[in-house]
Amino acid sequence: MDTPMQLWRIALLKRKLNRLDVRKMKLTTCLWFDGKAREAANFYTSIFPDSSIEDNWIAPTDTPGNKQGEEVVVNFTIFGQAFIGLNGGPQFPHSEAISFQIPCADQAEIDKYWSLLIANGGQESQCGWLKDKFGVSWQIISPEMNLYLSGKDPQGAQRATQSMLSMRKIDLEAMRRAYFSVT
Repeated sequence: MDTPMQLWRIALLKRKLNRLDVRKMKLTTCLWFDGKAREAANFYTSIFPDSSIEDNWIAPTDTPGNKQGEEVVVNFTIFGQAFIGLNGGPQFPHSEAISFQIPCADQAEIDKYWSLLIANGGQESQCGWLKDKFGVSWQIISPEMNLYLSGKDPQGAQRATQSMLSMRKIDLEAMRRAYFSVT
């Protein structure tokens, strides 16, 4: 049987929940890590703007993936978007089926994020894709690419696409030259 104090706390929690407007809620991305959620959160918040670590959840008792006292969840924000880092264990590694796009303003920004994300064990892929040292997939792109890939000149778009398909890191100047057939 609940004590009067417990009933009062439950009533307060229900009152708070009733004030939540689910129509204004935003999606939160949960990233599953094998014990490296804090390290990943520190890494991401150190390189992306509008980023911070919010709070965490320490296991009050043993859970399927964690021992009592271990950090289970780290809540953080990157680019103003909420994320949860979950220390869930090795069962579900990251794959390219999910990736995050970083729309860069120019080549310098592409170069910056590319270098930061492949450092210390990241892996290059094709067409601006990479995996960081935690296995999370990223697309380092620029809206400028659309000028060449979807341009009004169909042959230019084909050349720009072929150029992009041969790249690892996006090279905007090479795509521009391909589109305009400049050698």
